[in-house]
Amino acid sequence: MPVMTKQAITKKFNVPAEAVWAAIRNIGRLDVWFPFIDTCRVEGEGAGALRYMTIAGGGEIKDTIEEINDERMTLTYLRPVSPFPVSYYKGTVEVFKSYDGLGVVVWTIEFESQPDEAASVAELVYGAISDGLDGMEKDLQSA
Repeated sequence: MPVMTKQAITKKFNVPAEAVWAAIRNIGRLDVWFPFIDTCRVEGEGAGALRYMTIAGGGEIKDTIEEINDERMTLTYLRPVSPFPVSYYKGTVEVFKSYDGLGVVVWTIEFESQPDEAASVAELVYGAISDGLDGMEKDLQSA
């Protein structure tokens, strides 16, 4: 019987919150931020847009953008095609403004997998998103 796992990865950026949100909202630079993503292409805009990625070593990822909320600086996506052993995958990326105006990103993943795979998927997702957030910060600091 599959189990649901929820995991949040948080990082404070040395970049203003508005710049962080603008980058996330754009939805198309994952190949720049995430070391394991080779290509990233987007079809459409806003809710309903599709994001297609290829990953190093082969494999594909497809995301459907579910919601972009500028007021709350929140983006939600579903991942119906994933290289991970999951039957459900949802990501929510939130940007908060710190007291000093800098961006704090909380990237929450919810996924469903077999019980014996949940811990390894969680570890893989945590590492990948942590690397991606570091890559995003470097990209934004060089802009």
